[in-house]
Amino acid sequence: MAELLKGKPVGDLLDETTKIKVTMLKAKGITPTLAILRVGERQDDLSYERGATKRCEKNGVAVVNKILPDTCSQEELMTAIKELNEDDNVHGILMFRPLPKTLDEKAACNAILPSKDVDGITQGSMAYIYSGQGDGYAPCTSQAVMEILKFYGIDPKGKKATVVGRSLVIGKPVSMLLMNANATVTICHSRTENMEEVTQNADIVVAALGKAEMLGREYFKEGQTVIDVGINYSEEKQKLVGDVKLDEAEGVVSGITPVPGGVGSVTTAVLVSHVVEAAQKSAL
Repeated sequence: MAELLKGKPVGDLLDETTKIKVTMLKAKGITPTLAILRVGERQDDLSYERGATKRCEKNGVAVVNKILPDTCSQEELMTAIKELNEDDNVHGILMFRPLPKTLDEKAACNAILPSKDVDGITQGSMAYIYSGQGDGYAPCTSQAVMEILKFYGIDPKGKKATVVGRSLVIGKPVSMLLMNANATVTICHSRTENMEEVTQNADIVVAALGKAEMLGREYFKEGQTVIDVGINYSEEKQKLVGDVKLDEAEGVVSGITPVPGGVGSVTTAVLVSHVVEAAQKSAL
C-alpha cells in the first residue's frame, strides 16, 4: 500500500519558516501584505479567497481586498491593478482567474508588476522560471509540488519525471522546476500516444490534466511517486477527486498525494511565503 503524501505537514513546516520571517519584518516596521483582486462572485474564487485569507492571518500577513463587479470595464480593472502596483504597502497581488470573457485577461495579468506577482501569472514570472533571472515567482501550485517532494525526501535529481498536462498554470512550469532540480522530464498531453507506457517509464508522475480520475492502474508501476494536482468534483461519487484513481494507484505505487488533502493544502502556504519574500525584497 502506498504512503499517502499528505500536504498538511508540508504546509505547516512552510508556515513555521514564514512566521519567523514575518516577526523579523514587523520588527522593522513592515507588515507583509497581500492584495486579493477579485472580479465577480465565482464560488471557487470565494473558496480560495477564504483559504488564502485564513492562511495569511495565521502567519501574521495582512490582506486587503479589491473587489470589482463582473460588469466592470477593462479600464476599471487596469486602474485597480495600477493602484495596487503603486501602493508600497502592498507586497503581493493575487488576481483570480478566469476573468469574465468581456475582459482581456492576458493584458490584465501582464499589467501586474512581476515583483508583486506572487502567483506566477505574468510573462515576467514565466521568464524567471525559464531563465532563473529577474523578478517573479513560480505558480504556487507548481512550487507546492516541489515542496512536497522535498519534504518527503524524494530528490528528482537523476530521476525520470513525467508530467501529464501542459498548461501554463501547472504543466509547463512544474516541468521546468523539475528540470531545474536535475530530473529528466517528459510532458504528456491529450495527443500523446501510448501514454500508459510513458507514465509507467517514470520514477515521478505529476498528474495535472484536469480530468477526473483519468489515470487508472494501467498508468503506473511499483516504486513510483505520484503527485496528483487535479481537483475535480465527481457527480458519481459526490465528492472531490483527483486526476488519478486513488483506490487503484495506491495499491501499486510507493507514494501518492491524496485529493483533497494533498497539493491543494500546500498551495496557500506557498502563496503566503511568496508574499513574505516579496516584502523582504522591498525592504532591501
